[in-house]
Order: sequence, then structure tokens, then C-alpha cells
Amino acid sequence: MKQEDKELLLQDLCARLPYGVHCCVLNLNKTIKEDNDIIYGILGDNIVTLKSDKNECYMHYQVKPYLRPMSSMTKEEIKECYQLQKDTINITFDEYDEEWEKAIDLPYFKSLVDFYNSHHLDYCGLIEKGLALEASEEMYT
Repeated sequence: MKQEDKELLLQDLCARLPYGVHCCVLNLNKTIKEDNDIIYGILGDNIVTLKSDKNECYMHYQVKPYLRPMSSMTKEEIKECYQLQKDTINITFDEYDEEWEKAIDLPYFKSLVDFYNSHHLDYCGLIEKGLALEASEEMYT
């Protein structure tokens, strides 16, 4: 695994910790150790899951989170996303000026990222990169 992929995976998982991310845990020989576990914590490059034995951690390459592709968003989720952006300033211009700073709404971006994380949506492309697995429909219901 490339260093940037490892960092992307660990950063993404850290942001998702409060939302109970399901995962598949692999043995070192890449066979499945646990098909449906939940990530409990991140310790450096190591990942702790709820079904881990006491004091047991897995290396980042042994854990594949289950995420939902962005294309799996329901109509209700799309409406909720739209509601989040409804009140943001929508300014387009060709070069940087003072108005650009007004167009950036940091609370909105945080709300959007929180929304994606809480709905287990793969906005970082981890599934496409082979760093995550596609969640079944019933996994996060």
C-alpha cells in the first residue's frame, strides 16, 4: 500500500469513528478473520475493533471498512444534502477577490463531511482504490 493511500485510509477512518464503521478484518495471509466487525479506535498505523481480542490491534492493511458508494444515496439523503447547502453563498468568479472569502462557509463544509461520515458514504473514493469494500444495503440500516 502506498504511503498516501495509508494516510488517506487512516484519516478517513479517524473521522468516521463516532459513527460505528463496519469492517472486514483479514489475517496476514489475506484470508478473512472477521467478516463484520466494527472499528473501535486507531492507534498510529494500527486499528482496534470491537471483536478484537484483549490488547489486539490490526495493521491498516488488514482492515477494510464497509462504505456506501456516493451513487447509493437515497432521495431523502440527497434532499438532506441539498438542505445543507441551501443557505450557502453561491458566487462564481474568475479570480480571487475579497468576495471569495465570503463564499467559503466552513460550518457548511463540516456539516457536509459529518453528513457523509454518518451515512457511511465514500466521498474519498476508498472503494475505487481498493481500500474499502462496498457495504450491503442492510449493513447500515
